[in-house]
Parts: sequence; structure tokens; C-alpha cells
Amino acid sequence: MLFMRIGMKRTVLAAIIGAICVSSNASETNDKNEINYMPEIHGVVRARWEGEWADNDGFGSRFEVRNARINIGGKVFPTINYYVQFDASDQGKMKFLDAWGRWEFLPKWRIQAGQFRVPFGVDCFKAPGGYYFANRSFIGKHMVNMRQVGVKAGYYGKSGKIPTDIEFGVFNTASTENHNVWQKSYTYAVKNTWYISHIAVSGSFVSYKPQFTRVNVADGCVTWTYDRWVVEGEYQHKWYAGDRFRHVNAWNLYGVYTLPLKNSTVNFMSFEGRFDGMTDHSSGSNNSDGILVADHPSRRRITVGSTIGRIHKQLKAEFSINYEKYFYNKGVCATRGNDDKLLAEITIKF
Repeated sequence: MLFMRIGMKRTVLAAIIGAICVSSNASETNDKNEINYMPEIHGVVRARWEGEWADNDGFGSRFEVRNARINIGGKVFPTINYYVQFDASDQGKMKFLDAWGRWEFLPKWRIQAGQFRVPFGVDCFKAPGGYYFANRSFIGKHMVNMRQVGVKAGYYGKSGKIPTDIEFGVFNTASTENHNVWQKSYTYAVKNTWYISHIAVSGSFVSYKPQFTRVNVADGCVTWTYDRWVVEGEYQHKWYAGDRFRHVNAWNLYGVYTLPLKNSTVNFMSFEGRFDGMTDHSSGSNNSDGILVADHPSRRRITVGSTIGRIHKQLKAEFSINYEKYFYNKGVCATRGNDDKLLAEITIKF
């Protein structure tokens, strides 16, 4: 009788342990179905040659690795993800770019904190793997090409009943190279984009204080994407507190036509054209006399080019050629790197 009781207890205990193991395995299976904890790794390499006809220094050329960018991202929960990005080579220099966490606390509502690009403008948000031209526009490079440390929140309803994205952010004004600076002023940015059929209309505003003078910039952009065409026009207006520097106007207008190809090596060819420009521009930092000066003189530029390559899912390999023609005001001498040039570039994105 005693042995029978012991046997029954062992049977019950084994059943309980078995049930716990089955429940645990089922829970792990469900979690794995919901979340893939393995991070995704992507990157882009851009290698180029460029030659320039400088008025004051003759013809010169160079090879360079324009970008060797790596990013890592993933999820720790269905509504929480993370992202880290750096450039192993930006013209030979290593740069830390992004590190943020994001939480979707309601459907289509998100909050994001860390270091990332301020929600302002359109062309500046294009990544090296998605550039249509070898060199960025003046708007994308000089006006407000800004990553900062801070927080932003927004509604992202592009595919919803209200097809709009709205973002608002607050950021440190201090350089991203030093997160230890106590702030007495902040950078504020707001951006709204509406999607209407094949057209996206964007408006944004940013206010920041790079040194002693607060700088404000307004942006408007219209993008038309249809069939093989992409056409975009963007305008920015910058003004400085206390009228310490004259207002700046900048624009970027471009068009791209992509032709699909049936070939075992390449599957597309595109033709690009751009007209961009800006008036005398100050970055907002004072010189040794405490005065805002023009860091970039007024100029206009026409860029034409063509690209051939292959795209397969997230993989892309392309070869592009661009020619840039610069126009300066009378009496202005272009500095090296800012004059008529020819560029040939290979881009690999994975």
C-alpha cells in the first residue's frame, strides 16, 4: 500500500512538471512568433572619383570613400524597437550618427528618444543608399543638416483614414559630440506631411541656437511620384534673431526618370536633372569679432547625370555619373571643392 501511494505521488509530480514544460515551450514559441530578437544589419558603401575645374587652381582630381555606413536595428517587444548607426568612413573620418529607442504607445502614435535627425525638411532625410545625385543639394547639406540629442513624438497615419504624419521634437542645442552640456536653450522642430494620391506635401519649422544667435527656418516641399517619374521641389527660408544676418533663401528642384531593363546584370537605368541654389548663408556661429559672416556665398548649380544598376529587395548596386555646373555672383571666386566638376560613383547597399 505504501509503495502504491509513493508511485501515485510520483505520477502526479511528473504530470505537473510535464505540464509546466509544455506551457513554457508554448510561451517561448508564441514569443518567437511575435518577435524576432535577432538584429538586422544593413549598410552602404559609396566609392567615387571626382575631377574639378577650379578657376583659381586649375584641374584637380581625387578618389575617396564618401560613405561606409553601417546600421543595426531590431525589436525588444512588438511595439518597442531600437536603432544604432555610424559611418566607418565619411571621407576618411569615422562618425557616430544615430542611437535611439522608439515606443509605439498607441496605434500610429510613437515617441522616440536618443540621437537622431531633427524632424525638419525633406531632402536632408535621404540616406546615402537612396541618393539620386552624388552630391547632396545645398538645402540638404548646408541649411539644416542637423542631428541632435532629444525626444520627438508624432502621429504617423500615412496609410490610415487621415493620411498625414505629424512630428514635434525638443533637442539639445549643444553639439552631439558632447552630451554633458547643461542646456539653457533648446532646439524645437515641428513637421507635417500630407499624402494625396501620388503627391506628398510637407511643411516644417525649426528654431535652434548654435551659439549666441537664435536661428529660425521654415520649409515647404512638394513631391510627385508616378510610374517612372519622381519630381520634387523644396524651398527654405532662414532668418536670424535681431536681424544679425540677412535672410537666406534656398531651393532644390529635381526630376528623375527610371527606365526598367531586362538584363541578367542590370535591371534599371535612370536619368536625373537638378537645379538648386542658395543666397549668402551663415551657419549661425560668430567669428572672432562676434559677428555673423557668410560661410557659404550665394550660388546656383545645375546637375545632370545618369545611373545604371540592379535592385533586388533590399540589395542595390549602381554606377552613376554626374556633371555639376556652378554659377556665382560677379567677383566671387569659388573655393576648391565648390566649382564645376565631374563625378563617377559606385554605390553598394545591403
